[in-house]
Amino acid sequence: MPLPRLLTRTIIALCAALIVAPAIASPPARHAAAAVNWNAKVTRTPQDGYMVGNPAAPVHLVAYISYTCPHCAEFEAESRAQLAIGMIGPGKGTLEIRPFLRNVLDVTASLLAECGPPGKFFDNTQLLLARQAQWLAPINTLSDAQKARWDNPDFATRMRAIAGDLGLYTLMEQRGYSRAELDRCLADKPLADRIAKQTNDAVDQYDIKGTPGFLIDNVPLTATYTWAALKPQVEARLH
Repeated sequence: MPLPRLLTRTIIALCAALIVAPAIASPPARHAAAAVNWNAKVTRTPQDGYMVGNPAAPVHLVAYISYTCPHCAEFEAESRAQLAIGMIGPGKGTLEIRPFLRNVLDVTASLLAECGPPGKFFDNTQLLLARQAQWLAPINTLSDAQKARWDNPDFATRMRAIAGDLGLYTLMEQRGYSRAELDRCLADKPLADRIAKQTNDAVDQYDIKGTPGFLIDNVPLTATYTWAALKPQVEARLH
């Protein structure tokens, strides 16, 4: 049934008033504190490790990582997203990575992983482990001349030779590094010595005999070398 003309005009006028009339101001809402992106909070620890997450979090996971260890590459690929979402991001726990040296290639890779400010470390580590098979492949075809360079008594020369022969310069340049920056990091023998000491301390203090090796709240985990074995132990402490 059509509405009377007068009623129609009244409805139109009311609708127009609603459109142009200013809204009644409501009391200003208190702005919630901006959520902290704990996945972006990276700090260097006294043990020469790198920790990501809320420093005040109740759970602290330490992973000893060798850059030439295939199981470490698997752990990184399987755990990265789950730890970031379920533990680190909400501020429930932190992850600290401590490089663990098993051979001279680990020395070279560790120096490159730690090149630059702390904020670069975890992405450097992710790249080195994700491309591990690629940069380790040339080991099987080294010439005698390359092997001789790897035995050079000068530390920086030896590190540069290894990085060049394995394509690590090219790999790290993808992260925005210049050759000069990488050369400076590869010449850092004092850092290499500290990483070696950290490796020895892990063996002596925590009986870390293989990689990846883990601590939760400074307690070593036995028979735990995979994300499948570690995951339930982490989750038990988060709940």
